Amino acid sequence: MKKIACSVIFILYLGISCFSQVQLPKNDVIQLSGVLLSPDTITPVPFANVIVRATGRGTMTDYFGFFSMVVEKNDEIVFSALGFKNSIYKLPDTLTQDRYSLIQIMTVDTICLKEAVIYPWPTYEQFKKAFVKIDIPDDDYEKAVKNFALLMDLKDSWAEYPNSNINYNNFLNQRISKLYYAGQLPPNNLLNPLAWASFIKAWREGKLKIQRD
Repeated sequence: MKKIACSVIFILYLGISCFSQVQLPKNDVIQLSGVLLSPDTITPVPFANVIVRATGRGTMTDYFGFFSMVVEKNDEIVFSALGFKNSIYKLPDTLTQDRYSLIQIMTVDTICLKEAVIYPWPTYEQFKKAFVKIDIPDDDYEKAVKNFALLMDLKDSWAEYPNSNINYNNFLNQRISKLYYAGQLPPNNLLNPLAWASFIKAWREGKLKIQRD
C-alpha cells in the first residue's frame, strides 16, 4: 500500500510540475463591431467591404453601415467602398475584453477622368461634313410663320369666288334629286317642254353668254 501511495503522489507531483511550466494560450479572439460613416454628411456607408488584411476574410456593412465580425488582436482591418478611399485600422494587442467597437470615418475619393469626345461618325472629317450639311428643323416660330402664310394664301383663293354657296347648293340639289327618284328612272329633260321653255327664256335674256376676261 505504501508503494502504491508513493507512486500516486509522485505522478501528481510530476503533473503539477509540468502544468506549472507550460503556459496556457491567451484568448486573442475578439468580437469586432462598428459603423462606417461619410465625413461630409455623417451618413452611413452601406455595403462596404470589411476585410482582415492578413487572412482575406471579412464581411460587409448593412444598409445602415453597421458590421460585426470575429477578429484577433493585432489584426489589420481594411475598409473599402465605392467612391471612398481605402482605410486601414489596426487592432491594439493590449485589449482586455473580448468585444471591441469603433466608428470608422471614410474619406471621399474624387477621381478626375480625362475628357472623352464621342462622335456619331467614324472620323472627325466625316462628322465635320455632316455637321455643315445638316438640315436644322424649323423652330416653333418658323412653323407658325409658314402656317400663317399658307392660311393667307387659302384666304386669297377663297376671295376669288364671289359666291361660295353655289357649289353647295348644286351638290345639295343633286343629292335631293337622287333621293327623290330612288328606285325609279329619273325624268329626261330633253323631252320636258318646261325645261325647253326655261332654256329659251334664259337664252333670250342673255344669261347663257360666256364671260371672258
